[in-house]
Amino acid sequence: MQNIRPEFVKLACKTLRTLYSTAIMKRIIYRQLLEWKNSDRRKPLVLRGARQTGKTYILKEFGKKEYENCVYINFEETSKLAEILKEDLPVEKVLEYITTFTGVKILPKKTLLIFDEIQAAPLILKSLKYFNEKLNDYHIASAGSLLGVMLSGKASFPVGKINFLDMYPLSFEEFLTASGEVNLLGIIPKALDGVAPLPELFHNRLIELLKKYYYIGGMPEVVVDYLKHEDFSRVRLIQLELLDTYINDFAKHTTNSQAIKIRQIWDSIPLHLGKENKAFIFSAINSSARARDYEIALQWLLDAGLIIKTSSISRPLIPLNAYVEKAFKIYLLDVGLLGAMTNLQPKTIIMRNELFTHFKGSLVENFVMQEISSSTAPYYWSNQGKAEVDLIVDLKGAVYPVEIKSGINLKAKSLVVYDKLFKPDMLFRSSLANFNRNGKMNDIPLYALRYFITDSG
Repeated sequence: MQNIRPEFVKLACKTLRTLYSTAIMKRIIYRQLLEWKNSDRRKPLVLRGARQTGKTYILKEFGKKEYENCVYINFEETSKLAEILKEDLPVEKVLEYITTFTGVKILPKKTLLIFDEIQAAPLILKSLKYFNEKLNDYHIASAGSLLGVMLSGKASFPVGKINFLDMYPLSFEEFLTASGEVNLLGIIPKALDGVAPLPELFHNRLIELLKKYYYIGGMPEVVVDYLKHEDFSRVRLIQLELLDTYINDFAKHTTNSQAIKIRQIWDSIPLHLGKENKAFIFSAINSSARARDYEIALQWLLDAGLIIKTSSISRPLIPLNAYVEKAFKIYLLDVGLLGAMTNLQPKTIIMRNELFTHFKGSLVENFVMQEISSSTAPYYWSNQGKAEVDLIVDLKGAVYPVEIKSGINLKAKSLVVYDKLFKPDMLFRSSLANFNRNGKMNDIPLYALRYFITDSG
């Protein structure tokens, strides 16, 4: 048998990764969509999430694979249909007009009807209530830009008449899947089960991929482009374009005064995360800034899915949200976008660089909050500046502390303080170190933390 030249092997692997990522961008939310389709409590679906997180893509793929046919309507692109449906019509008429307009027969239970950019057709959004009450055999899924903002606080919205799902950037697990590293995914739960070290070959490969993810992040367009071209400069260009898109939304969808405040909060995120005390302080935006003046702007960013908020708790007791204090931290929706905002270079993140040591902790914390916020609300504990545990989690009714480390330095002074005060039966650290258990101390690698939280919660 002839030897295969290494460059051909590399090219073949790259081609396979590209085909995998573009044709089968597997998302965790797909399982939730299947549950929605088959649920006896199924109602019209509203898929929320920040712009460019893949809402349209996943709904189209779901419709194509799980239904006999799929009817897709983008109300920003089909202005003529939006004009026809601008009246408050009975839902039977809505279906009739859509069928006439598209030329496709919409069948109950067999057709997925997708309403995209539904915010451009408010009466159609309102009609979801009547689809639920009168024509619930028809499967309807909707999505749109800034739906979370649009729906927030609207008393007239049909509460209880729709199902919600939330879309996020690709998690590290999804990034590995898209990269064709499925075999690596399979060994993580086994190691986690006994907190037993992985072979160094596999552990080091996961760390290498994790550092790439710190730079690339989980925005679908960025991930697909990187897997196709393996070019970090292209990654950064797309990330900056996405950031510009979000900034443009501030002015487009709010008043001028609110847009200014939203932008001030947005621009201050790297500044806050770069401090030793990362708690969000309004006076850091403006010396005369008061919380009440910026509450609406902050909530806008939360509703838009652009930031993650983690709250300080006074005591680690169940339920955690009953012990929330005023202090909180803010992280970006995507770790790659945070790097783009601060103009961090790939070699700075992937290679050892002492100048980067301090902010690396912020980048890693952002990664952790991004990983777990899709399944649980993140909290942290602080003891008047003497000690701070980055993550407090409720695992099957028991509260545990998790110290986040950016490297392999496993000194955990805050955990020692926490242990003396609250005496949990287990302590956890998450870092670049391998799985390990030493007495009550458990080391969980950063790449496995999401598994740990979701499997235990």
